[in-house]
Amino acid sequence: MKKEKLEYFRQLLLKEKKRIIEKIEKLKKGDIYVDKDETKDVVDAAADEIDKAFIMRIRDREMKLLNKIEESLKKIDNGTYGICEECGCEIEEKRLEARPVATLCISCKEEQEELEKKNKH
Repeated sequence: MKKEKLEYFRQLLLKEKKRIIEKIEKLKKGDIYVDKDETKDVVDAAADEIDKAFIMRIRDREMKLLNKIEESLKKIDNGTYGICEECGCEIEEKRLEARPVATLCISCKEEQEELEKKNKH
């Protein structure tokens, strides 16, 4: 991949990284305030627990994406970005545009998904 394209994807990944970090910070500021008020009824308490669980899932998902972004940035630095981890072929730029953290080409990703479907049944 040309240097200009690698730099383009680096900036795309850094922008996404910044967005995720900001989102995580917002979640941290308002997510897990536990009201110790004993007068809270059971329904309110249950709703609070559901909200906390939902926010924790979002944070977990965002942290996983953040890790994938970090790995992609490392790959840019070491010259392996855009190369399929399965077959070693170049991942199409269209795929990287849609999913900059992609580690598999379309063919290998489709094979992986087919295997996952078979293993579920």
